[in-house]
Amino acid sequence: MTTRDFIRLQHVLPRIVIGLLAVLIVKVELLHASEPESLVSFTNDVVPVLTKAGCNAGVCHAKAGGGQNGFQLSLLGFEPQEDYEHLVLEGRGRRLFPADPDRSLLLLKATGQVPHGGGVRIDPESESYSLLSRWIQQGTPNSSEGDRELVSIAVEPARGLLKPHGEQQLKSTAYYSDGTVRDITSLALYECNDAAMAEVTSTGLVTATDIPGKVAVMLRYQGKVAVYNASVPLGASVETLPAARNFVDNLVFANLKELGIPPSPVCDDATFLRRVSLDIGGRLPTESEAREFLANSDPDKRDQVITTLLRSPDYADYFANKWTTLLKNRRDDASDITSNFAFHSWIRDSLLANKPYDQLVRELLAATGTVIANPPVAWYKRVKEPKEQIEDVAQLFLGVRMQCAQCHHHPFERWSQDDYYGLAAFFSQVGRKPTDTRGEDLIFHQRGVAGAKNVKTGLTVTPIALGDSVGEIPPDEDPRLRLADWMSGESNPFFAKALVNRYWKHFFKRGLIEPEDDIRDTNPPTNPELLAALENHFRNSGFDLKELVRVITSSHAYQLSATPNEHNLADRQNYSRYYPKRLQAEVLLDAFDQLCGSTTSFANLPAGTRAVALPDNSYNNSSPFLRVFGRPDNSSVCECERVQSASLAQSLHLLNAADVKAKLATSGGRADRLAREEKPDAEKISELYMAAFAREPRADELQTAIEYLAEERIDAEGNPIDKARAASENFQDLVWALTSTKEFLFNH
Repeated sequence: MTTRDFIRLQHVLPRIVIGLLAVLIVKVELLHASEPESLVSFTNDVVPVLTKAGCNAGVCHAKAGGGQNGFQLSLLGFEPQEDYEHLVLEGRGRRLFPADPDRSLLLLKATGQVPHGGGVRIDPESESYSLLSRWIQQGTPNSSEGDRELVSIAVEPARGLLKPHGEQQLKSTAYYSDGTVRDITSLALYECNDAAMAEVTSTGLVTATDIPGKVAVMLRYQGKVAVYNASVPLGASVETLPAARNFVDNLVFANLKELGIPPSPVCDDATFLRRVSLDIGGRLPTESEAREFLANSDPDKRDQVITTLLRSPDYADYFANKWTTLLKNRRDDASDITSNFAFHSWIRDSLLANKPYDQLVRELLAATGTVIANPPVAWYKRVKEPKEQIEDVAQLFLGVRMQCAQCHHHPFERWSQDDYYGLAAFFSQVGRKPTDTRGEDLIFHQRGVAGAKNVKTGLTVTPIALGDSVGEIPPDEDPRLRLADWMSGESNPFFAKALVNRYWKHFFKRGLIEPEDDIRDTNPPTNPELLAALENHFRNSGFDLKELVRVITSSHAYQLSATPNEHNLADRQNYSRYYPKRLQAEVLLDAFDQLCGSTTSFANLPAGTRAVALPDNSYNNSSPFLRVFGRPDNSSVCECERVQSASLAQSLHLLNAADVKAKLATSGGRADRLAREEKPDAEKISELYMAAFAREPRADELQTAIEYLAEERIDAEGNPIDKARAASENFQDLVWALTSTKEFLFNH
């Protein structure tokens, strides 16, 4: 039968039969060809073209819930066999027309010759179009077991130096199991990790902007990834650097010198005291602390303050607030109060006693018993499902986001569905029994063979650590203990790194890897040497959290001024200066109370309890201040749940909210007391500035404040206001003015 005879049958036979005949005809024609043409591989040739065109992107035909307009593909081509069936065998074979490939619906839509919601995706004159047409003409052959397999991909160069506005063309190469090599520069997908620093075209041309620092470009091809790392130097002369106090300084300043970014000078004593008190203790230094520190001439006084803060209950309160938020200590019912308080107390006491971090995590993950006898089991009350448990554990303690791998291969990482369910298997034997306490369960280990069912394959996966094996686990051993052992083991590449990166962000506003809980090869750190050194120091210290805080805050890198110089204003990632950050909602409320001399009352808590010491999220409902300024609801392990951005609602709250006015006018509060005290206004103003900023007022600030306090106040009818009342209102206004400044609202 000739091709012409086949065309005549179009009006007689169903299209699906025609498709099968087309395959036979093409194969017959190939057998009679003098020089047989190599078959196009669906997996190795067709899928990369569809991926490059965006056909199997999440917003197109890989869209969750059935693809787009009845045509479904797997995300980024991770399931090529399924894609083949959807493309070739579904839709009554109407998507492909081997007798005349150019009339195939696949090509007609991709080139825009017929209406297509995705627009033009492939140029008819391109090599991609030619390859798809050839594959269809060959009878749409499927990939076979004998096909070569992709082993790895590489990018050249892997590292480079890019001048501002400079360009670099990348070359991407694929390596296969049969030893063959393929240039995939035009087929790979490229993505820059910081669009503000560099741009990359679809063909791998990287162009830097004028922002100095480290930037990375990820390339992805058939489930494999590679990374190009570039340094964009400013190129300024770095002649003078602050003295190095530890390895943190050595590595931060070496990076700045390499990039040509001169750092700002070390900050003054007042700035340091306020900064470190807020960052370690979550509070402002008191007036007496500020005066004593500024008068102290001991060269080691900064280290002494750090030590004092780390020994204080304030440190435990502040960091317990951080960890209980991330560990979802929520109150959704009145019966939760017992577990909320017990869990918060356990975290706080552990931090105060400086319990090693690996021990704290082990006690949490392997917790058994009741919340009264063993408070860490409260975590299992809030996080009940194994998949939620492994997602939270991976993101919080390993810095790995596993959510994507539940349904498909992670698009930016090497984790598969088996990795996901292998991790979930560690929690497959967590048993529960009701107790006499309403809403509380007994948590225990159910003996048996641990495993989690992969919902896609239907196979049961035994416990597997990420990229590692924990060996066979006996039925009577709790798999969670084996997980905890692996997490704190010497070979674990995530555990210590995730913690030091999280804490670095706490003190510097930006993690060495950003976001702080997205650690992967395709998201490299801005200073790899520093991250590795911090990780090793933390591990060698026995996972000592206080020692980690000490080594960070005692460095001159942490103590740099927030004021930029003429060169480092654009720096956002190299720590050439301190990056100011807004005070958290709880810290700001406490600071407001401390300056005003007021208190905030919280239900079921002793009078004077600070906002940073609140055990759970329930107090947000009774505090408009905490809600407006973004205290999180403890529903996520992501620190992004906390709102740190400014808003109109916040400005209005500071302007006229009833609770703010009440704090300013507190009887016996600071404004009331200063108005009644018999001492010079200059001394009163000095007290306010010391309490708010840990410094004396500048001459212009002092003069402005004195003049304002001396102004005569009149009522709405123009009559003079009583002097005592006027003085009180004047000091209230002055306190309010200080709380509304950026210097007060930010840690700087």
